[in-house]
Amino acid sequence: MNRLFRDVDGGSLCPRGSVVCIGAFDGLHLGHRALLRHAVARAQALGLPAVALSFEPLPREFFARDNPPPRLTLPRDRIGGLLALGVDRLGLLRFDPALAAMPAQEFVRRVLAGRLGAREVWIGPEFRFGNRRGGDLALLQALGAELGFEAGEIEPVTVPMNGQGERVSSTRIREALRAGEFGQAATLLGRPYAIGGRVVRGRQLGRTLGFPTANLRFPKTPALSGIYATWVHGAGAGPNGDGRWPSVSSFGTRPTVDGVEPLLEAHLFDFDGDLYGRHIEVEFVAKLRDEEKFPDLATLTAQMHRDADQARQVLADAAHQTSIPQTATRR
Repeated sequence: MNRLFRDVDGGSLCPRGSVVCIGAFDGLHLGHRALLRHAVARAQALGLPAVALSFEPLPREFFARDNPPPRLTLPRDRIGGLLALGVDRLGLLRFDPALAAMPAQEFVRRVLAGRLGAREVWIGPEFRFGNRRGGDLALLQALGAELGFEAGEIEPVTVPMNGQGERVSSTRIREALRAGEFGQAATLLGRPYAIGGRVVRGRQLGRTLGFPTANLRFPKTPALSGIYATWVHGAGAGPNGDGRWPSVSSFGTRPTVDGVEPLLEAHLFDFDGDLYGRHIEVEFVAKLRDEEKFPDLATLTAQMHRDADQARQVLADAAHQTSIPQTATRR
C-alpha cells in the first residue's frame, strides 16, 4: 500500500474512518511530535489509521514565491520523519492555485470527510487553513458535528530556556539557527539540527584546493548560511567509532566562485573514501563565520585552512564536554 498521497480528489483512502492531524510540520520539532503522538495514540485507541496531512510547497512559500521564507526540512526528510513517527498515511497535498483558493469548508468536506473519512481531527495551537486562512478549530468543530467527526487542539508545548518557559515553534527555531544558537535550536527540536540528503557531484573545486567535500543540494531557502563546525553521520564509524565524522562545512551560494543554488559542502577531516550517492546527515555544532567573497582562490584557500583548524578545536571541545558525566536532577 502506498502510504503517501498528493491529491485532494480521488477515492476514499480510509473506508473505515481515520484520525487526522494537520500541520506544516517543518522541522518536526517537539510541538509537531506532540501533535503526532496524540493523533497516533487516538487512532490506536479507536482501531483506525492515523493520517498526517500537510502541504508541498508550504502555503507560506506559495504566497511569497519571490522571497520565500526559510525552510528547516526538505520534503524527503519531512516525509521520512512523519512516517517514522507512526502515521499510517501521509498526505503531502500539492499546494497550487486551486488549493489556495479553496474555502476551508470545501476542504473539510472534500478532503477530511470525503477522502479520509475523518472521525477525529487534531491541530496545533492557532492553526489556520483554507482560503484567506478561514478555517480554525471552531469551524472544524461546527462542521464535524454535521459530518460526523470531532475536532480538538493540543496545548502549546514549552521548554525551559533562558530561565523561563518558551513556546516551541518553527519560527523560534529559525531565529535560533540564524543567530548560531544551536543549543537552543536543539532544545526546541528535541535533537540537534541536521540536514540530510544524498551526496551529489559538484564542480570538485574543493578537491583541487585540498578540501574535498561531500555536497548536498538544498533547493529551498535555507534557515542559515555560513561556515560551520559540523559532525557528519552516515560516512562510517568515525575516528572515535561513534558514527560521526568531524568536519567543517560551508552552506550557502559560494560567492567567490559565483554559485547560485544553496549547496551544503562538508569537508570530513582525515577521511579517505567515496561518498557519492550515499545518504548522509550534517549536524551543525557551531558557526565559525559568515560567507564572504574573496579576491582570489589563494586567499580563499588560506581562510579554509583557518576554518578547518578552528572547527577541529570546536569539535574536540564539544566531544570532551559530552564525554563528561552529568549529574541528573529531579524536578
